[in-house]
Amino acid sequence: MSTEGIEAVYLETHNWGKAAKFFQALGYRLEFSTDHNSGQLRNGDGPYVFIAEVPEGRELRTQIVFKVPDTFAADDIVEVVSPFEETHYGTREMTVRDPDGRTWTLQAPGVS
Repeated sequence: MSTEGIEAVYLETHNWGKAAKFFQALGYRLEFSTDHNSGQLRNGDGPYVFIAEVPEGRELRTQIVFKVPDTFAADDIVEVVSPFEETHYGTREMTVRDPDGRTWTLQAPGVS
């Protein structure tokens, strides 16, 4: 099975307000924000950017999320770090590791 492209870019920040304004200055529009300093922005039909504020002093992470069909099954070449799990936001996510040790997130539609 193959991916269907990039679904999202997940970014952590120490300042949600400044990060959101930065992306809005680049032409992204705010689709929604949460009451815990995070939100989703989009520019056109491309992948969305989800930004989450984390405590000062925590190292910031950036993650690329690949879209996969709901029937996706990893083959023997792909090392599964964690199998698909339901998320609180209505999707299922799996973590895989590439040959260089980086982890990647695969996102599939949630089970209805």
